Amino acid sequence: MRALTTPLPDVLVFLPTPHRDDRGFFTRTFDTEIFDAAVAEHTALDVRAADFRQDSQSRSSAGVLRGLHGRGGRGETKLVRCARGAVQDVVVDARPTSPAFGRWHAVLLDDVDFAHLLVPPGFLHGFLTLSETADVCYRIDRPHDPTEDVGVRWDDPALAVGWQHAPETVSARDAAAGSWADLTSS
Repeated sequence: MRALTTPLPDVLVFLPTPHRDDRGFFTRTFDTEIFDAAVAEHTALDVRAADFRQDSQSRSSAGVLRGLHGRGGRGETKLVRCARGAVQDVVVDARPTSPAFGRWHAVLLDDVDFAHLLVPPGFLHGFLTLSETADVCYRIDRPHDPTEDVGVRWDDPALAVGWQHAPETVSARDAAAGSWADLTSS
């Protein structure tokens, strides 16, 4: 498993090494030592593998867009991967003091390369399903608190996220999300 930096500070991609043969494949999906070493070397984050408290999974059909979601308060750290199918996963730096404030970065998460995306506190996160079905798994460092939910519309022109294509399905909640200007002016 390797850790790769991205153009956004504190955002990492972890790439496992799948071992394939005529039976299928085997891959390690998480390694505490590699995670802790990469976070210590490449980020300013105060999170370690032992801090993760909750694993969640979503299943989405083709063309579903989920996001852009975040947490207020102290935020949360997420490690995201796609266990089945493929998604275009997007993070937006919403940390007002960050040099990358307002910038986004997209990563392909799929069941071929098994990449994991580390989403730090203070980032918005969303994904667009590119395959017929996608199972996305989240490892989160604290229990979900719905009172801290924040969101920005997936198509906010101030962010100009380069989605691979327009979504076919967006939840009523995500369609009614506020603007980047609303989030950043509060």
